[in-house]
Amino acid sequence: MDRIEAMSILHTVVEAGSLSGAGRRLGIPLSTVSRKISDLETHLGTQLLVRSTRSISLTEVGQAYVAATRRILEDLTEAERTAAGEYAVVKGRLVITAPIVFGRLQMLPVVTAFLQAYPETDVRLVLADKLLHLIDDHVDVALRIASLPDSSDVAVKVGTVRRVVCASPDYLERRGCPQTPRDLADHDVVTFSALPLSEAWKFGKGAASRPATPRSRLTVNTAEAAIDAAIAGVGLTRVLSYQIADAVAAGRLVTVLDGHAPDPLPVSLVYPGQEILPRKLRAFIDFATPRLKAGL
Repeated sequence: MDRIEAMSILHTVVEAGSLSGAGRRLGIPLSTVSRKISDLETHLGTQLLVRSTRSISLTEVGQAYVAATRRILEDLTEAERTAAGEYAVVKGRLVITAPIVFGRLQMLPVVTAFLQAYPETDVRLVLADKLLHLIDDHVDVALRIASLPDSSDVAVKVGTVRRVVCASPDYLERRGCPQTPRDLADHDVVTFSALPLSEAWKFGKGAASRPATPRSRLTVNTAEAAIDAAIAGVGLTRVLSYQIADAVAAGRLVTVLDGHAPDPLPVSLVYPGQEILPRKLRAFIDFATPRLKAGL
């Protein structure tokens, strides 16, 4: 039995959530996946997975085994990369993630320029407003717009963005311009459901910040939809400054309550801390940092 192969298959099963899902990812038959896991369990003399018709789950022993073998597989991958020259030559595949709108407006141009500058690299750019885990989701570098907690990850600050309240000129002409956060009670607002309401509508700086809880006339699940609704005159919305830069420049949106804005949010490139940084990752960080700073 090839134990490294069996370990790798087990990790893929856990990531995919099923034996059949792992088979599809790996391009091997379901029967092969099942046999490899069974052989590994026989070798270890213990059950690693609890199988049902719809899903799988790890036993307590299985959880400990997966955690212990993750480092083995990561070390093996790093050794293979070193042997292949990935640390000496800028080549290989990078997985990069960023919020949807920021990714389209700011990160995508940087990535396309990077690919032109380094023809032996490939990039998978994942645009998502949910946070992906660097290790569990196999992400090389993530663009985060938030104050970051302490961790072993490395963060490179590339700028800041502001949370702004905006509306169309037509709406403000009809309903008036709010002068203080309390005035929001007399206005229609569009909220973005990916953010808690208290965070989405917090005003003031530092310890003096206070939440406002306006009634939402329309709730949407993407920032782009909230912006489109505000442009259409539905009401006020709160988004990040870069998301409406073009609309403000074109006169389709106007920002309000700027004097009550909370502290700006840091924007950082985040990647897992590691002893030896792959050349492709170092090249991307060095390439992207000045360009993102200029864009922000």
